[in-house]
Parts: sequence; structure tokens; C-alpha cells
Amino acid sequence: MPYLTSVKPGTATTGVRTGVGVPGLAHPLVAPAEWNELTRPGTPLHWVVLDVADGPGCRPDPHCLEAAGRLRNTGVRVLGRLDTAYGLRTFAEVIADAHRFIDWYQVDGFLLDRCPADRAALPEVRSTITALRALHDAHIVLGHGTHPYPGYAEHADQLVTFSGPWSDYRFSQTAEWTADHPPERFCHFVHGVPRPHLDEALRIARWHGAATIYFTDRTHDRNHRARTAPWEPLPGYWDDIVSRIGTGVSE
Repeated sequence: MPYLTSVKPGTATTGVRTGVGVPGLAHPLVAPAEWNELTRPGTPLHWVVLDVADGPGCRPDPHCLEAAGRLRNTGVRVLGRLDTAYGLRTFAEVIADAHRFIDWYQVDGFLLDRCPADRAALPEVRSTITALRALHDAHIVLGHGTHPYPGYAEHADQLVTFSGPWSDYRFSQTAEWTADHPPERFCHFVHGVPRPHLDEALRIARWHGAATIYFTDRTHDRNHRARTAPWEPLPGYWDDIVSRIGTGVSE
């Protein structure tokens, strides 16, 4: 694809303040220690996604409300996960979920997960974003998981331009058009990153110009139905990530 370029030595982005975007921990009753860990002072969090039950659920959950409230009290954005199913879910379904997230959990924005990436779907996604911003002064992250048509960058606060395994990420390429935007606009989610390769993964993110990251040693279990399975527990080397980027060190 002509708009892709591989990483070249010496092209690292400078002055990037890397932080963590958590794509979706397990329910607070299942992972109370993980949720508590996120409120530790000095943790370099850009935002945390709340996924109650593949979305906001069918009724308010007091445990999720409490967990989200504790994060927001520390100044961390909480985003509700809206599944767009690559455009298969209707506009009305997505907006109804957004209403529930706002009414029940006072979220600060949304991750539009499994967001379409092609040019044809852009008008529908743009309409959804416009409606979400009308509801709430929301921080919008589009969870493409790959490089989308460049026009998407004009309408969202951030784009997830990589989501997948370390085996793909270490040889990944980046779209040339992303150089027209600051690193704060892009997010990378990578699972299966071995501890010895954590520094390498951070360098790749900086070279590719992505300031929001989530790296984990957890792997995707093909027998696990949940799409969020690799992200549900915190990484085994969470303290290492915090120590590396918590002080805002850049390359």
C-alpha cells in the first residue's frame, strides 16, 4: 500500500509524552485490585475504558459507578465502550448506549470499538460523533485497530491505529498521513509483548508517533469469547510500564 512506510532509524518522534489508555479491564468485582491500582498517584493514565457488560449493560451497576467515580476523582477520563460492530449496529442502538453511559456512569467520552475504517463508512461515523458531542462534551476515540481512511482524523480526538499481537506490531508500518498530526492523536494496543521487549515496544510507538499505548504480556485466548480478553487483567509488568513512562520521559 503506497501510503505506508516502515520504521527508519533516526526517525523517532521527540518530545512525546507517552501515557496509557486502558482498553477495558474486567468488571470491578472480578478485578478489584486492578481497578484500585489505577487510582495510585502518579500513574500515567490518559483514560480508562468502562465496559460494564459488552457496553453499558441493561441496568445501572453500582460497582462500576463506584470504580468510575474513584478514577474521575483522581482526574482520569473514563470512556464508555460503544460497540459499532464495524457499522452493523444502528445509529439508534449506539446512541442509546451512549445515553446509558452518561446517565448511569457520568462518563467523559467514548471508545467507538470495532469502528469502520473505510471511506464509505465515514459519513455514518461522522454523524454518530456529531450526535455524541451534542449529548456531551465527549472525548472521542475511534477504535479502528488499523490505519483508517485519513478523513477520520478530522472528526475524532484520537484514533486507534494498531490493535493486535506483538508478533505483528514489531514489524508494523505506519501511514504517511499520520505525520500531519501530533502523536497525541494516536493509540496503539498490543498484546503478547514479552517483558524483555517492553523497551522495544515503547520505541516503536514513539517512532510511529503514538502517544497513548497499552502493552500487555497477556495473550488472546482463541477459546475466550470476549474480544477484550487480553486487556481484562493488567499486564504482569504493570509496575515496569509505570516506572518507564510515569515521569514523562521521552525520546
